[in-house]
Amino acid sequence: MLALGPIAFLAPWLLTALATLPILWWLLRVMPPVPRLVPFPAIRFLFGLRQTEETPHHTPWWLLLLRLVLAALVILALAHPLLNPGAPLQGSGPLLLVVDDDWAAAKHWAARQQAMADFIDQAERDGKPVMILTTAAPATGEPLAASKLLRPVDARGLTQAIVPKPWPADRAAALSALESLSFKGSVNGVWLSNGLDDAQGEAERPAVALAERLMNFGSLRLLAEDDADLAYLLPPPEIESGALTLTVQRAAGGGESTATVSALAEDGRLLARSELQFAAEATETRLALDLPLELRNRLARLVLEGEDTAGAVVLLDERFRRRPVGLVSGETVELAQPLLGDLFYLERALSPFAEVRKGSLSEMMARPLAVLILADIGNLTDAEASEIEEWTVRGGLLVRFSGPRLAEGDDRLLPVAIRRGGRAFGGVMTWSQPARLSPFESGSPFVGLPITDEVTVHQQVLAEPAPDLGRKVWARLSDGTPLVTGDRRGSGWLVLVHTTANNSWSDLALSGLYVEMLRRIVALSQGVSGADGSAPLPPLAALDGFGRLGEPPMSAIPIPGDRFAEARPGPKSPPGFYGDENARRALNLSATTARPRPLAGLPRGVAREAYSGARQLDLKPWLLIAAMALLLADFVVGLAFRGLLPGMRTGHVVAATAVLALLSAVALIGPTPPALAQAGGRDAFALQATSETRLAYVITGVPQVDEVSRAGLAGLSLSLNRRTSVDAAEPMAVDVEVDELAFFPLLYWPMSPEQQPLTDNALSRLNDYLRNGGTILFDIRDPPFAAGANQGMGRETLQRLVGGLDLPPLVPVPPDHVLTKSFYLLQDFPGRWAGGTLWVQQPDSRVNDGVSPIIVGGNDWAAAWAVDEIGQSIYPVVPGGENQREMAFRFGINLVMYALTGNYKADQVHVPAILERLGQ
Repeated sequence: MLALGPIAFLAPWLLTALATLPILWWLLRVMPPVPRLVPFPAIRFLFGLRQTEETPHHTPWWLLLLRLVLAALVILALAHPLLNPGAPLQGSGPLLLVVDDDWAAAKHWAARQQAMADFIDQAERDGKPVMILTTAAPATGEPLAASKLLRPVDARGLTQAIVPKPWPADRAAALSALESLSFKGSVNGVWLSNGLDDAQGEAERPAVALAERLMNFGSLRLLAEDDADLAYLLPPPEIESGALTLTVQRAAGGGESTATVSALAEDGRLLARSELQFAAEATETRLALDLPLELRNRLARLVLEGEDTAGAVVLLDERFRRRPVGLVSGETVELAQPLLGDLFYLERALSPFAEVRKGSLSEMMARPLAVLILADIGNLTDAEASEIEEWTVRGGLLVRFSGPRLAEGDDRLLPVAIRRGGRAFGGVMTWSQPARLSPFESGSPFVGLPITDEVTVHQQVLAEPAPDLGRKVWARLSDGTPLVTGDRRGSGWLVLVHTTANNSWSDLALSGLYVEMLRRIVALSQGVSGADGSAPLPPLAALDGFGRLGEPPMSAIPIPGDRFAEARPGPKSPPGFYGDENARRALNLSATTARPRPLAGLPRGVAREAYSGARQLDLKPWLLIAAMALLLADFVVGLAFRGLLPGMRTGHVVAATAVLALLSAVALIGPTPPALAQAGGRDAFALQATSETRLAYVITGVPQVDEVSRAGLAGLSLSLNRRTSVDAAEPMAVDVEVDELAFFPLLYWPMSPEQQPLTDNALSRLNDYLRNGGTILFDIRDPPFAAGANQGMGRETLQRLVGGLDLPPLVPVPPDHVLTKSFYLLQDFPGRWAGGTLWVQQPDSRVNDGVSPIIVGGNDWAAAWAVDEIGQSIYPVVPGGENQREMAFRFGINLVMYALTGNYKADQVHVPAILERLGQ
């Protein structure tokens, strides 16, 4: 390989052929063009004459130049030039590629895949075998092991199948896998690192030990992002005073920055979005997300936007959601006069933010509960007391309300010892007047709640004096006597309200303060903790390395309930939900992951580089395209000189040659945007777009992608014409910066990393298009994990391009969505590959006739629809073959019908009921 600045030649010896250009110039100069044949009847008079001298006619200089350039382009193309090639591998041994494929590597996974491909290409050019070692435990549960020495073509296929794992890297295991290896010659070591350290202290630093071992084999090049661009971590929130306290951690201070956390419901709807500000050198920032409990109880996920890693997603289970509260009363008045009973006031106060359950004590203990409220129950059997105490120790919250029975009762489930008999207004232990509340002290769960004079207490149960009574008091009366006390019991709480739950002893139950105090008490609970005891919790759903929730892998196994708190994410226990739909528990990666820290302390001699180097570009195809254009120009010139193009003079030939040469130069420099090839002028564009029904695709600026889009929509238009009443003409390409979008009901927009960011003008035009009834299908073209090609690149491009658009919240397509029945009955939506999720706006028939303005997926539908000039499919589909292609066409037809006709097919759900009423 010969390098000349940013250009390298893989076959530099072919450049010696450039020395023959002067000889070629001489030969072309002395050899005249083929003579032109001119019919002339009088030529017969010249037959028989002897010509004594022949004077050749020289080839024109411009034709000489064209042919010399043509020869030079062919020679340069055969020399296989590369723009921005990587540095050659120096060692005599193989390429050892160590790849961090854990959760932290998912953030810039596309860059890692490109780096792997570049290094393998370099090894192929240098004729070196490749060995690959990943550092995260395999999903199959097998121990880490390096691959055998592979040919570069085989190594390329292996790296395309590598995907990030939703658990940490195990560099100690990777080091063990290297211990038994030996190589001939000096190894070219390359470590594609996630940039994070995994030190367990000064004595144990697996990353440093791994780097030292790789250095012993030969040289080592380490690739990592800048410290400020490493993966962020979102730990589970903390519940403080009824609010969720969010924390975001980063590896190093990189100046002031903003992190955005989205709170999502079970169906993917956005409930809240909060921005957290990092100070210049801060590595952690916190924010209280104070949501109404009605919304907080719907929370299912917290997502750190822009990260796309398992460490940036927190799954919320019942401990963070709606609290089931069981109510048990000792009064019989509930049946005769419910408005005077304790449960009436409790149910009214708790219903807005908790799931209220009423019944007997045995019925309540048989169901999952977060809070158990006993209203004036004075005596419990030993079995009942033991069962409740065991439930409280495991994390339950027991609330007792006083009353005549409790004042005379005797049991151990109280936070403080009480004085029997109570204290009443006008009794033996009386006040001169009813007592009012004292302001809540610091440390009380009720701190900050306003005190009103309307709340008075006429009677209460007194607490016995004790040395630790002060720390157990949550609320006091104006004379200092406790009104609410609480104490820890194991992992749970015992809480006693020293007055009744109704208005017989106080006015508290008639006030808004009563609701707020109960809200704060319920917020202290841990929620439903899932299956009881040691019953195994089977996996329900699992996160992948990119933080996407899906089906659990085959390697996932149930986790015993009594050991769930000790579980750590790994191949057998990936992060996700465990248990059953009624009571599930969340296993989060960030709950057991140490604070991220940048990788430091590497041995001397390690060459650290960034992933953001210039991408390698193969110039050979472009040179051959330019040579073919010049060859065509030379062919036209030859036809003109031979008189086979009537009416074309020499000037015309020169002009045509210059135009073809210019086109070849343009082909070499860059493609002409398809929009420029359409009819000139905005009026012609509008006439072409409105004269017939046409599908349209957005220009990406990448010729291959735009050609696939054109061929795909052409194939879909052909199917529409054959199967439906839609008469679709040839598709059109649109430039969102300048073209009018309102002419098209549906735009197909494939994602390509080379696309340039949208201007404010384009964003404004797109917002107007979406608000006025337009629909855009965003195809991120991310293949499934089995294919592994550039996974995540399309999603990053989508986020980068549409970040300024006013987009609605998206949800996966519901089973009964109109898209599933607008023409064909469908259950999934495959394209060139199957799988993935199709996202639409939350269905709403009041907006845009029920048509979602945004549809997002990643199955590369245009490639599945694409046909050539004779109607034959161009690209293969995997894994379902032609049957999958048929389903892809059916989805395309459903999509067009959906965009054109709206939600009228939604009424089909009533057809069975209508037929039944008609008696048919």
